[in-house]
Parts: sequence; C-alpha cells; structure tokens
Amino acid sequence: MKNPEGLQKLTNEFQECQDVLIAIGDATRQAIMMALIEIGCNEGMRVGEITEKTHLSRPAVSYHLRVLKEANVVTVEKVGTMNFYSINPENTSIKSLQKLINHMNDYIEEYYEPREEGAF
Repeated sequence: MKNPEGLQKLTNEFQECQDVLIAIGDATRQAIMMALIEIGCNEGMRVGEITEKTHLSRPAVSYHLRVLKEANVVTVEKVGTMNFYSINPENTSIKSLQKLINHMNDYIEEYYEPREEGAF
C-alpha cells in the first residue's frame, strides 16, 4: 500500500527544488558549473575567465550565472571592482536536491511493486 504522506512530502520537496532543478538542468549552466568545480571553491572565477573556459559570450555567461546565483548554486565574492564566482560551499539548494533524491529513492524501494512478467 502506498504512503500518501510520503507522496505529499515528495511533492513538497519537488516544489522546493524547482529552481535548482531548472538551474542545473541546462547544458550551458552545467558547463559553467563544471568550470567552477574544476577551479575549486576557494578561488572562484571572473566572468571573463568563465567565458574563455566555456567559449560562451560574456552576456551569455552573465545571464547563466545570474540564474545559478538566484538558485543558490553559485556565490559571488566582490574584491574591489572584481566579482569572483564559485560553487556555493554552503549550498543549501544542492543539499535539498540530494535530500529529495534520497527520499524519492527510499520511497520507491519501500513501495515499488514489480509488475508481473508480460503485464503492462
């Protein structure tokens, strides 16, 4: 028997993770994230460096960084007039997404009923 409370919890967690799912679901933003992950959390990168690394235009990088920042995936550190972007080490949105995936997996393992062979 299915657990309606568990399903509601998953529904709520999906809603809470919508912004991060949208943000990291884009291939361009994934390329930016990989560039930031490669450089490490402590250093960060400027828009120009990300542009060189990803071969995207500055406006495109700026747009995608804004989406990632709003979803709390990246953080920006201002040093004088320079902005350094990095993956947010206190990333609550990625942690929420990980929790969602864990809960979803737990629910499926507990309540999944395999189909009879040949049944649709």
